[in-house]
Amino acid sequence: MLDSGSATTGTTAPASKSAGFPPFDTKTFESQIFWLTITFGFLFVVLWRLAGPRIQGVIGERRKHIADDLAAAQTHRNDAELASSAYQAALTAARGRAHALAEDNRKRMNDEIARAKAQADADAHAATAKADERIAVLRGEAKVHMIKAAQEAAAQIVTRLTGDTVTAEDAAAAMAGN
Repeated sequence: MLDSGSATTGTTAPASKSAGFPPFDTKTFESQIFWLTITFGFLFVVLWRLAGPRIQGVIGERRKHIADDLAAAQTHRNDAELASSAYQAALTAARGRAHALAEDNRKRMNDEIARAKAQADADAHAATAKADERIAVLRGEAKVHMIKAAQEAAAQIVTRLTGDTVTAEDAAAAMAGN
């Protein structure tokens, strides 16, 4: 039991002056610096031995992956350029063949047209010659028929006007000027 006359009681706090925020207490600077050094050293060793190599490994893998991707992209680009140049060469060759075929077709068509035109001209000249011959024959026949008709008409005119009968031979002789 406690003596009631004692000056201190168990329920009251000792009277001491507070310095404020504990890290700013100048009495504990030495211990704070000591523990700061030990903590910093421990964290430095952990980062240096464990986290540093892991981070360097990840960075190295990432760089390798990026370099591999760039190399693959360059390879694909070179392949695409080769394919493009092969395509352009094939396209140029195909265009050349198409132009050559078109030129051959144009020449062949022009030759066929020239032959057809020459044949048509020859046929036209032959038909014209035949027509000229038929016209000459028809003219000759027409001339003979006209002369006969004129002789008959002259004989009838003389008969009507004079009443004398004229033979066809006399009318032909008169028309011929004899």
